[in-house]
Amino acid sequence: MGWRIGVDIGGTFTDVALVEEGGGRIAIAKVSTTPRDLAAGVMTAIETALAQNAIAPDAISFLSHATTVVTNALLESKGARTALISTRGFRDLLELRRSARSDLYDLFQDPPDVLVPRHRRLEITERLDAQGEVVTPLAEDEIDDIVAALRAAEVEAVAVSFLYSFLNGDHEARVAARLRAELPDVPIFVSSEVLPEIREFERASTTAVCAYVGPILASYLERIAEAVDALGLPGLRVMASSGGVLEVAEVLRMPAMAVESGPAAGVVAAAAVGRQLGERNLLSFDMGGTTAKASLIEDGAIETTSEYEVGGEGNASRWLHGTGHPIRVPVIDLAEVSAGGGSIAWIDPGGALKVGPRSAGAEPGPVCYGAGGTEPTVTDPGHLLGGGLAVDIEAARSAIAGKLAEPLGLSVEEAALGIINVVNNAMAEALRIVSVARGHDAREFALIAFGGAGPVHAAALAAELEVPRVIVPPIAGGFSALGLVATDLRRDYARTFYARLSGLDRPALAAGFAEMEAAARAMLAATGIEPTRWRIERQADLRYPRQAYELTVALPEGEISDPALAALAGEFHAKHKATYGHSNPEEDVQMVNIRLSAIGALDSIDVGAPGGGIERLGRRTLVFPGSGAVEAEIARRESLGPGESVAGPAVLQALDCTTVVPPGWRAEADRQGFVMMERE
Repeated sequence: MGWRIGVDIGGTFTDVALVEEGGGRIAIAKVSTTPRDLAAGVMTAIETALAQNAIAPDAISFLSHATTVVTNALLESKGARTALISTRGFRDLLELRRSARSDLYDLFQDPPDVLVPRHRRLEITERLDAQGEVVTPLAEDEIDDIVAALRAAEVEAVAVSFLYSFLNGDHEARVAARLRAELPDVPIFVSSEVLPEIREFERASTTAVCAYVGPILASYLERIAEAVDALGLPGLRVMASSGGVLEVAEVLRMPAMAVESGPAAGVVAAAAVGRQLGERNLLSFDMGGTTAKASLIEDGAIETTSEYEVGGEGNASRWLHGTGHPIRVPVIDLAEVSAGGGSIAWIDPGGALKVGPRSAGAEPGPVCYGAGGTEPTVTDPGHLLGGGLAVDIEAARSAIAGKLAEPLGLSVEEAALGIINVVNNAMAEALRIVSVARGHDAREFALIAFGGAGPVHAAALAAELEVPRVIVPPIAGGFSALGLVATDLRRDYARTFYARLSGLDRPALAAGFAEMEAAARAMLAATGIEPTRWRIERQADLRYPRQAYELTVALPEGEISDPALAALAGEFHAKHKATYGHSNPEEDVQMVNIRLSAIGALDSIDVGAPGGGIERLGRRTLVFPGSGAVEAEIARRESLGPGESVAGPAVLQALDCTTVVPPGWRAEADRQGFVMMERE
């Protein structure tokens, strides 16, 4: 059987997970992230993983990657030189935005910089009405002047977004055809192709984001694809924010789909492990070097949302309204906080201890790396990369003493506990956001903890939320990379279909779904996946009349009959009540958008890495909240055999992460190599 490879770039390390198909054997490689050349870093990581595990390139059957290029380009304002062409009178749409603000009472709050400056926002005479009918014909004689202006501005990408084009894309298509003929080397992104949905600002914003990051993403992926091909590896696939992988060509058609691909991979892996272990209800907790992410998996299903702002200011509720650029693509529903192993601890002007949002990252890294870092961080410096990365514990102690302990009048140990308490509080809030705040009882879920720092904090967070059990999977430090090879190929489609269910034109609705399905089947056919593995899923965005936003409800396959629509309305009423605490079954329901997910199922994989007998490495003095200094047992995590356990206080060391077992807890390995922690 062949091997699958997943490559995930983190803020500190780039992780490579390898899984043997059929056998379930797993391996991991971690190399320091190279921020200055991510593509070269990816190839270095792949080559290192193959060499360390003596695997030949021709033994690889599947290669998938989670990229941060889209998010980084927006956060750092390093996208392509982009132009926007709009309906005459609407060139300032991106600047006008919506009235949402992250802080309602901050009168001096600035919105994010507009991706396209005003001198590169061009207009053309044309107009459609709210039914998609032509009010003002397209002035095609103006296109020559637009082409000349684009050439003079030396643009690298163009976004085209006209009023009501989601109902009638003819004008956009004609302009795009001319631009593609006149400017063959400039990518053209058209809103009626990218996002044929209602809401003018969000549609224009999504199209502009695609144009802004498209050339950079294309260059990055093409470099990796060429290097992969030269190495003799299979074609590259990319994780999308919705939790499925895509062919490179599909990602480049809509680059916004590559936002949050790394965090999505971790949740996918958690759901896959849940199915393997029979755990249907999970709280997914991923703590890396710069951020911690929480998500909820209920009855094996992952929640997604289409309301997302990229490049904005994140917090425990995913993002703050009005701080980023809205994109309307399916994104796995995550709560994220700036709390990672490399997050910097500091004292604010009021004398309070803070942690994050700044991180030491990979360069220079935490103080203990000895690479130039000077600020104290959350990182445990005792054991990194299985001892393969030399660390300087005294330098870390000195940084905490000088920057925190002495100014606050604390001992080094008390200051370090303060860092842990602050960061744990922030991460517990993220877990509450996805569970308690959304009507779920956290005590009915197990917490699956991963990421390089996740298992360090997992037991403390479980105790805070009264979660009864913690699951630490094999290769927890590279778990998101594992998710890249444990998912299916998936592409999502959407379009506006505006009608009340009581008077809905069922043939027109069926035709809308059929058009999307034809595109989906053509995409699946190009992947080479057998048609017997294809799956088409339908959804609809519904709301009560006069509401401004919708809820997405599944629409089962089959004929769109009156009973099917009645069942759809019933599902909406139930979801509305679960989401908002009330519903009105007597009121008519309005359909706004229809959605379709095309899935090409890949062979499922089970993972396992059972140990062969516990290897004890000695003892070490640790300090726990409420317990003070205690002697803790140190053991090698990979050595725990089926049924073997360690009572806290203890530390389980591994190549990829450290697992902390506090006093009063016990960690036991199952037959597949998963460590289960429960309170005694």
